[in-house]
This record gives sequence, structure tokens and C-alpha cells, in this order.
Amino acid sequence: MTLRVAIYIFPEVEVLDFAGPFEVFTTATRVHRRRKPGSQPPFETFTVARSSAPVQARAGLRAVPDYTLESASAPDLLVVPGGVVDRELQDPHLLRWVVQVSQSAKVIASVCTGSFVLAKAGLLSGKAATTHWEDIADLRTQFPELVVREGVRWVDEGTIVTSAGIAAGIDMSLHLVKRFASNELAQATARQMDVPYRTEA
Repeated sequence: MTLRVAIYIFPEVEVLDFAGPFEVFTTATRVHRRRKPGSQPPFETFTVARSSAPVQARAGLRAVPDYTLESASAPDLLVVPGGVVDRELQDPHLLRWVVQVSQSAKVIASVCTGSFVLAKAGLLSGKAATTHWEDIADLRTQFPELVVREGVRWVDEGTIVTSAGIAAGIDMSLHLVKRFASNELAQATARQMDVPYRTEA
């Protein structure tokens, strides 16, 4: 079964927050196809945004989304990256979409301050979560109902997975490749990307 992985992008998104997971899932598929030609790919990865207009990420990188919130089909995995999320937290349309996706998706994941979006949508209530070390205190203050963990790369709560800042999103995504494909493919993907393979958060 091919899992559809949607990565939400928005103005002032942190580049590696979305590009890291995108690289992991697409590399995993490439490695799988090379090892098992003709077999069903493990992941189909695409980006989603509010509109089809190019999105300017932090530091000026421009990215063209594949789909809008309205045109994207329901993903199996949704990744909400971080960056400057102030506008996202005040966007009821986005928050409703995240909640709607959560009703059928296998996993909703966040990178860095993307956890604030999941918390604002009510998906983290009573759960453990993490974020970038610089934002730990703010996450605790704004959402006191959460069990906020620091000093970890990711927190897996089953249907909700959050990661620490920026590059930790790569570790979390490799963890999800392990969960939904295999440890062997996750390890081979990390080797292909030339990044450390962490089996513990």
C-alpha cells in the first residue's frame, strides 16, 4: 500500500522543516524502487498550501505547492512544519482542515513550531509533545494541558508525532519510514542521505 504524505507549506515556513521530511519520504521511495523494481512505492509525497501561489519560506526560498487545501485528496500522513506560525494559529480554515485530516489519517506529525498548530487545533490535548528547544517554554505556557518534553528528538503518541527543531524533522521522518515501511528501508534511506540513523528519540 502506498501512503500519501502531505506536507503543508506556508509563508515563512522553515525550509528544512518541510524539505527535510520531503527528502526522507521521496528518498525512501527511490531507494525502495531501486531495491525492488516494479513493486508498489511506499510513499507518495506532495506539498499543500492555502492557495496555488508560490510560497516564500524563511530566508526567501520560493516553493510552488502541488495542491491547495481544497484540491488535495485526504493524506495518510500529514506533516505540519514550523517557522513563523502566528498567522497559521489564527487561521480557522487551516485549523479545521487539520482536524478534518486527522479523522482519517494514520498520523499527523509536526516539526519544530508546527506543534503549536496541532495544539491550537486541539489534537495534542492530554498528550506528550515537543518542539524546538527555544520554544519549549512558550509551548508550556500557551498550552498547559500538554506534557511538553524537552531534550528529545521526537515524541510518538501513535496517531500524533511531534519533533524538535528543524533537523529533528529528518529523524522523525526516518522513524515514520521505519513504522510504516521497515527498519531496513529507514536505515538504507538514512545511509543514502548520509545522515545519522537514530532509532531512539
